[in-house]
Amino acid sequence: MTTPLVSVIIPNYNYGRTLGECIAAAQRQTYPTIEIIVADDASTDDSVAIASRLGVTVLETDVNAGVSTARNRGAERAQGEVLFFVDSDVALAPDAVAGAVEQLLADERVGAVCGMYQAEPMFPDSLVKRYRAIQQFVWFTEIDGPIPGLHSALFAIRTAVFREIGPFNDRLRWTEEQDYGFRLNAKYVVLATSTVTGRHDHDGTLRVMLTKVFQRTRLGAPNWVRLRALPGGAGSGHRALGSAFLLAGVAALLLPIVFGPLALLACLVLAGISVALDGRTYAYAYRHHGVLFGLQFTVLHMLVTLTSAVAAGVGILQGLLFPRMTRRLYRVGTPA
Repeated sequence: MTTPLVSVIIPNYNYGRTLGECIAAAQRQTYPTIEIIVADDASTDDSVAIASRLGVTVLETDVNAGVSTARNRGAERAQGEVLFFVDSDVALAPDAVAGAVEQLLADERVGAVCGMYQAEPMFPDSLVKRYRAIQQFVWFTEIDGPIPGLHSALFAIRTAVFREIGPFNDRLRWTEEQDYGFRLNAKYVVLATSTVTGRHDHDGTLRVMLTKVFQRTRLGAPNWVRLRALPGGAGSGHRALGSAFLLAGVAALLLPIVFGPLALLACLVLAGISVALDGRTYAYAYRHHGVLFGLQFTVLHMLVTLTSAVAAGVGILQGLLFPRMTRRLYRVGTPA
């Protein structure tokens, strides 16, 4: 088992623009024994043709059923003793699989080894992509070691452990990795490591990015409250508090109506506290990319932070008002 067969599973839906680079990066791995499986979720673009042309195994679903269904189908067909899941918009570093297998097999208590995004996107062709790459790079590198969740975009898991925990919950479209991470952590240690990396083709538009942030936070928040645990990164204690301060600062914009212009100081103070609580993220952008980009980064990051705060509030409220529905969506320990 020093070099077990690794099944690299690539779930995909209409990511033909990045799938070729994703597969090519998997084929360039230094690890010697790999099979590559593309689990295509009824794409309508040229994804299947691209994967077939590159000589990998291609599985196709009849209807679009979600990333969980694609991952589960790839795992069902995999022959490897280790499964390495990588999203079709991620290009792995050449030593990613080797590094993950080494850490995974070093300790049987480790259930999964999760990689991290690099600071540059796969295709740096928009400001939003560059922003998102830096934001997630900083957040990921803070949590090198055991984590309470899961980075499903690039992670390795022993096949036997995957069978034991069960498949991804195919009823979840936004929070499947949170659900699986909590289930996995109930029995095993989940490691995040900066030695396993990949370049991610982040969302290129503000609308798509904010929509994802809102939906994932809204649906994840009631579960975090119920389990009394945060997933880390964006969902860490100081960042959650920073989001609350920024939301309070925006709400305080109404104060000058009653108390006059000096009340604007309250807005600035609350926003300043929010920035200080996430100071490492802002500092990285300014230090590595200069003042102009730093100012652009600040605007985008405040929008994301504010969106997270609103979404968390909505999610917690929904969890309180509709607790039975929340419990049905998250049955930790079973795949639902």
